[in-house]
Amino acid sequence: MTGVGPELAALAGLLADETRAAMCLALLDKRAWTAGELAQLCGVARSTASEHISKLVAGKLLDERRQGRHRYVRLADDDVARLIETMSAHVRPAPVSGLRQHRASAALARGRTCYDHLAGRLGVAITDAMSARGLLRRDTGFALTGAGLDWFAVLEISLPSKEKRPLVRSCLDWTERRDHLAGPAAAHLCRAVLERGWAVRIGSQRAVRVTPLGLDELHRHLGVEPAEL
Repeated sequence: MTGVGPELAALAGLLADETRAAMCLALLDKRAWTAGELAQLCGVARSTASEHISKLVAGKLLDERRQGRHRYVRLADDDVARLIETMSAHVRPAPVSGLRQHRASAALARGRTCYDHLAGRLGVAITDAMSARGLLRRDTGFALTGAGLDWFAVLEISLPSKEKRPLVRSCLDWTERRDHLAGPAAAHLCRAVLERGWAVRIGSQRAVRVTPLGLDELHRHLGVEPAEL
């Protein structure tokens, strides 16, 4: 076997375990989690969670930092987050069973964070509205128009001026099966939406809920109809 075959097989093996896959999905919220929190989420013993975390850190999928008695972990970088989200988009979710699981699944589908940007119906609705208003080009990949740059300025959302990467890119949404806005500009927009109270996190995972203020502001600035969300 030559080339990157062994390394690719090792990477696939890391994500082939259900517990490790669940950990990576949870960490798409971009927050740092403790081993205990991930253990509780996955329904495994803390010692088992620590073993899985060590494998993910060794495989360079996670970064860890120790602070006092706690061990915090997060996804290693944007590329790892993109890999996890892209792989999720190619998976057909199993039917949900039970009211609690159904509610959690529905909340994630309505709106969530995809690492550092908005996803679900919320993310797709914002992306479509930006396209319809001429703020976003989608003909040859995603790109902000001049009007799009002005729109961010009007909202007083600062964009990085020396960013080497494109300000926006597309990301395939695993629940909507359509592209939503990603990249540095999308990350700044997501941060503004949460900091300004247009949406709030719900539960302990990635789901977000648009607030009444957010419904008004998204309609005022983008023409997004509340019924879409």
